[in-house]
Amino acid sequence: MAYPTNFRYTREHEWIEISGSIGVIGITDYAQASLGDIVYVDLPKVGDPVTANETFGSVESVKAVSDLFSPVTGTVTAINEELKDSPDKINEKPHETWIVKVELADPAQINALLDAAAYEAFIAEES
Repeated sequence: MAYPTNFRYTREHEWIEISGSIGVIGITDYAQASLGDIVYVDLPKVGDPVTANETFGSVESVKAVSDLFSPVTGTVTAINEELKDSPDKINEKPHETWIVKVELADPAQINALLDAAAYEAFIAEES
């Protein structure tokens, strides 16, 4: 699968798309394929702080529970309520299904993340 070039990526397999001062966060196709069928997503609450490289929730699959790591520091402004009843949306469309939206504390943090080409190289090494 091609990874969207307008996203930035973490080594923990999250993606973030920036729109103004808001970061939209999800998990990559590689992550959902590794996890298998996703059955539950543990989401933070709107207003919760998140810190770059620290957990903000988890994704539970038939295989395992995996922590979600925030690519940036900020405050949760929205959660994807659809995931409470349909967590499998992440499996179906991982790069279209967001998990949380975050107001960025420092937009420059994006520069430390991987672009699509670097992420694809990273997962090629990991496989």
